[in-house]
Amino acid sequence: MALKITPEYINFLNRAVEHEIKVSIQYILQHGKMEKLIKKVLPENVLLAQTTYDAVGKVLRDFAIQEMKHTADIMERIYYLGGQATTKAGTPQIGNSISEFAKNGVQAEEEALTLYREIIQTAGQIGDWKTREMFEKIYRVEEEHLFKLQEYTGFQDEKEELNRVSLPEWRKIYTDDYFALLNKAIAAEITGIIQYINQHEKQAFLELRTKDTPLETVKNTNKTKVVSDILKGIFMQEMDHLEKISERIYLLEGEAVYTPDPLPIVGNNADDFMHLDHKLESDTILLYRQIIAEALKRQDTTTKCMFEDIIIQEEEHFWTFDDFVK
Repeated sequence: MALKITPEYINFLNRAVEHEIKVSIQYILQHGKMEKLIKKVLPENVLLAQTTYDAVGKVLRDFAIQEMKHTADIMERIYYLGGQATTKAGTPQIGNSISEFAKNGVQAEEEALTLYREIIQTAGQIGDWKTREMFEKIYRVEEEHLFKLQEYTGFQDEKEELNRVSLPEWRKIYTDDYFALLNKAIAAEITGIIQYINQHEKQAFLELRTKDTPLETVKNTNKTKVVSDILKGIFMQEMDHLEKISERIYLLEGEAVYTPDPLPIVGNNADDFMHLDHKLESDTILLYRQIIAEALKRQDTTTKCMFEDIIIQEEEHFWTFDDFVK
C-alpha cells in the first residue's frame, strides 16, 4: 500500500468510531424515551403531543440507524488500512424532554463536525483520498442532523400533568432491583450491537479475498462472506431489541443504562467470531430467562411477554452460531 498509515492515524479514525457509536446509542435511547414523554403530557393536548412526539421520535430513530451505518463504514475503512477498529464508545447524553434531546444532539453533532473537519484535512495531507471522500459524505449527513436538531432546541415541551395521584399499587412492583435486572439486558444488547458490527466490518475486509476450495471459487463466496451476512442480519435485530427494552424501562419510570456489559470482544477470524458470539448469546439467553422468571413472579405480564418474544430470536442466533462452532 502506497499510503503510510501510522498508529496515530488509526487512533484518529477510531475517535470517529467512538463518537458514532455514542450518538447512535444516544438517539435510539432518546427514541425509546418518547413513549414515556407522551404519557406524561396534559390530557387535553394528548393528540397534538402524540403527533409531535411521534414525529420527533421517528427522526431520532432514523438518525440512530444512519449513525450506526457511519460506524460500519469507518470501521471497514480502518480494517482496510490495516488497523483494528475500537469497541469503545463515548458517553451518551440523553435528557428528559424533546428540547433537551435536541440540545444534547446539537452538541454531539457539533463535536462530530469539528472532528471530521480535522480528519478530512489530515486524510488529504497524507493522500488518503478514499478516507477523505468518505468523511466528506458523512460530514454532509451530520450537518443535516445538526440543522434538523436545531429546529427542536426551542421546542416548548408539554408540561407534565399536575396533581398526579400517588403511585398505584400495581406500579409498586417496579423496584430499583428490578430496573437493575432489566438494565442488564440493555447492557447485553449494546455489547452485541458493538461486537457484531465490528466483526461484520472486519469480515467485510476479509471476505472474498481468499478462496480455499474449488467450490468457493465457483460460487464466488467463502465462509467469511457467509458469516459476514449472518452478522449483519443479527446486528439489526439486536438494535430492535435495544429499542424495545429501553422503551419499556422508560415507560415504567426507570432510566436505561448506556454502557456495554460484558465488554465486546471481536476476535481475529470467522471461527473466533462464532465462538465469541455463541457464548454471548448463551449468556444472554440465561439472563433473559432470569428476567422472564422475575417478571412472572411480579406478575409483570407485558415485560414477560416482550422478553419471551425477544428470547425466541436470541435462541435463533445461538443455533445459527452453533452451526459454526466445532
